[in-house]
Amino acid sequence: MVAAVTIKNTLALGLVLLMAAGPVMADRLKDLTRVQGVRSNQLVGYGLVVGLDGSGDSAAFTNQTFRNMMNRFGITIPEGVNPSIDNVAAVSVHASLPPFAKAGQELDITVSSIGNADSLRGGTLLMTPLKGADDQVYAMAQGSLVVGGFGAEGQDGSRITVNVPSVGRIPNGATIEREVTSPFTQGDTITFNLLRADFTTAKRVVETINGYLGDGMAYAHDATSISVKAPRDPSQRVSFLSILENLEVDPAEEAAKVVINSRTGTIVVGENVRVSPAAVTHGNLTVTIQENPEVVQPNPFAAGETEVVANTQIAITEEPARMFQFGPATTLSEIVQAVNQVGAAPGDVMAVLEALKQAGALRAELIVI
Repeated sequence: MVAAVTIKNTLALGLVLLMAAGPVMADRLKDLTRVQGVRSNQLVGYGLVVGLDGSGDSAAFTNQTFRNMMNRFGITIPEGVNPSIDNVAAVSVHASLPPFAKAGQELDITVSSIGNADSLRGGTLLMTPLKGADDQVYAMAQGSLVVGGFGAEGQDGSRITVNVPSVGRIPNGATIEREVTSPFTQGDTITFNLLRADFTTAKRVVETINGYLGDGMAYAHDATSISVKAPRDPSQRVSFLSILENLEVDPAEEAAKVVINSRTGTIVVGENVRVSPAAVTHGNLTVTIQENPEVVQPNPFAAGETEVVANTQIAITEEPARMFQFGPATTLSEIVQAVNQVGAAPGDVMAVLEALKQAGALRAELIVI
């Protein structure tokens, strides 16, 4: 039996080197920013799913919820009697309330088991209030679940599960009952928040808007927020914003970054990464462990027993490593060429990049995810 341990690359093979070609393309303002105050709100509720085919849960809070529901319908379950209801499951319900949503509109909802229910397939969610962070009810949910997962179990206890059968969705399963007040029509300005904070991009957004509307119409608060003077009339403000969000802006180039995914062996090198003059060599060490068990047989008619004696041989080999040199102000294309010439594996490239960063030769932020 031979066991080989290679101390060089235990990561998944794969190396991605991204290189931007040509100038940065202009983006619409609506793709770079979000309007301050125009946001969604999270809703959550607790309810019961009924009609399950014996795949419900047996949690104590499920029985308590079931009793409370029966009491609301005028049915009293005697104290000390715990009904066995394996077709009922306690669930949490959550949804996202989009901006400007009006009463009477419908939302998609997600229903998740919070007990030990095996599956929600075939179940129906009973009327469940959905509350916001202020503990106010903003929607009512009810309907039949659509469950993508399923499972099967044999009499011997073996089972198989595909996807997650304890989570389902109900398209248009909630009706909005209360509107959220939006600050969109308040004040004399509209504020845009950049998705990625950058002083250069904020400056270019201000210049683009002022170039279209006139000087002094837009000004930046910081690297994220840009305010624009806007009309007070709601209809005019909608048209005004429609014009602004389609203006094209050249975003600033990203900061120099090298991103390493240690789980998959993926490496992404940004365009602005530079390397100071440095010479690099990286060797591979291989340890081989060989087991050759031997059987010891005593002489005929001699006292003793047949035994197996271990015989282990360990060998260490180090492959010759080639040295390669990075010149001053090396560009991304030159880094790619150097890596390809050496033929380094992803694990080796990670080690080289980390060493260059420690040596101060890698002029970029090294991010390991």
